[in-house]
Amino acid sequence: MHFKRITLLAGHYGSGKTNIAVNLAELLSKTRDKVAIADLDIVNPYYRTLDSRERLEAAGVRMIVSRYANTNLDIPALPQEMYAVVDDRSLTCVIDVGGDDSGAVALGRLSKRIAEENDYDMFLVVNRFRPLTPDAESVAEVRWEIEAAGGLRFTGIINNSNLGRLTTAETVLSSVDFGKACAEATGLPLIATSIEASLLEELDGKVPDLFPMVLQKRPVD
Repeated sequence: MHFKRITLLAGHYGSGKTNIAVNLAELLSKTRDKVAIADLDIVNPYYRTLDSRERLEAAGVRMIVSRYANTNLDIPALPQEMYAVVDDRSLTCVIDVGGDDSGAVALGRLSKRIAEENDYDMFLVVNRFRPLTPDAESVAEVRWEIEAAGGLRFTGIINNSNLGRLTTAETVLSSVDFGKACAEATGLPLIATSIEASLLEELDGKVPDLFPMVLQKRPVD
């Protein structure tokens, strides 16, 4: 798959977008010179990309996060460093957008310039096992809420249906129809199904467009 200069990942709380963001940034760092991961969740800065600081730094990935991340302070301001996402077009960026429409508000401060450059994808990360997105209809509603708050249109869906450490190959297989239904309900293409890397051998050839991941050490949004 060809990735554009900016890849944004958004979805409801617990969808697992941070795990995908970390793994995607690592993947891109293997073929691109300057890669950054930006965490836009400035409303609830907990259990986020900072949990993977060591592995990201080892991969040469620049981290752009609020200096209040992993504290109990709610600072509704965008760090100045965050504007590197739109100012430096030599930088390949993976952006972890905050959960649902509230977290997407911060994206609105960058969305105009991202849209003007038009070198981005924004993927809706979905998890059928989260209580607020159990079906395609609820996913479609979340989609519209995030787009309205963030000012950018989604370009695809990533099915990240999982039960955390209890996820098995059967868990993933049971979500295949859900992913297809979400694509149909939203009119967005299903880009990938993300899985924990240890499940790849069991699922290879059974589910198309697999994206294997090494999970973070602690549960994340």
